[in-house]
Amino acid sequence: MKRPLAGTLAAGLLGAAALTGLAATPAAATSADAQQDRPTSASPQRAAAAPDFEGSVALSNCSGSLVSLPDSQPSEPALVLSNGHCLEAGMPGPGTVVVDEPSSRGFTLLDASGQDAGTVSAVKVAYATMTDTDVSLYQVGESYEEIESEYGVTALDLDAEHPVAGNDITVVSGYWKETFGCAIDAFVPELREADWTMKDSLRYTAECETKGGTSGSPVVDDASGKVVGVNNTRNENGEECTLDNPCEVDENGNVTVHEGIAYGQQTYLLAACVGKGNEVDLDLEGCTLPKP
Repeated sequence: MKRPLAGTLAAGLLGAAALTGLAATPAAATSADAQQDRPTSASPQRAAAAPDFEGSVALSNCSGSLVSLPDSQPSEPALVLSNGHCLEAGMPGPGTVVVDEPSSRGFTLLDASGQDAGTVSAVKVAYATMTDTDVSLYQVGESYEEIESEYGVTALDLDAEHPVAGNDITVVSGYWKETFGCAIDAFVPELREADWTMKDSLRYTAECETKGGTSGSPVVDDASGKVVGVNNTRNENGEECTLDNPCEVDENGNVTVHEGIAYGQQTYLLAACVGKGNEVDLDLEGCTLPKP
């Protein structure tokens, strides 16, 4: 995980290109990288079929997306999805869960072509953690219908079902205005990076060469157009279980390392934990996200 691009995190999870938003800026962007500002595709051969940028957002140091849960209503406060390691307060320690924490963070909305469509601001961090996963969910001050009316941007739908290995996916970075196309290679029982452990992580095929600043990007299933994960790290140097160099641990405790391979965290678990009013409720039946 790369520390947020601005370098606000002292020890970014997942190296500068690892946690695609953490790393030395958990996969967060660097000033040199930030010079690129035109929408591009990291996989030209897939560009025609890849999802566009509508619904993606840019944070100060990472990427994210405006997401709608299965039961979300147009009149309810909208939610923005990113990584836990991208929090403005820094990366949560192992075992830490943030719930209903006030926030005024701004998010730049992108239209389908990758152009800036406007800015919305958070009212709180509804949920965030780096325990078992690496996710943050912000609630903003505008509803979905207000955002669509004012900015012409529609939220991405979050899939409530477990993703499928082999499916084509696209990592859409609002920070870089760039897409990365590949497929889901496998599901990793445990992904360890420095002091953090993530469970049932998405391993991408090698084509998704993510980098700092892509942390928090939505992982979109190409066929359904729905969000199935959130991009968060990459093994940068082939090291084992160190910051920016996550390692895989199987059911028998065997450790393997895949240098250059990137990972994301599944997001279907969020669907069971968001209830009436689009509020996170960890006591809902079926909600298995880590609790404070």
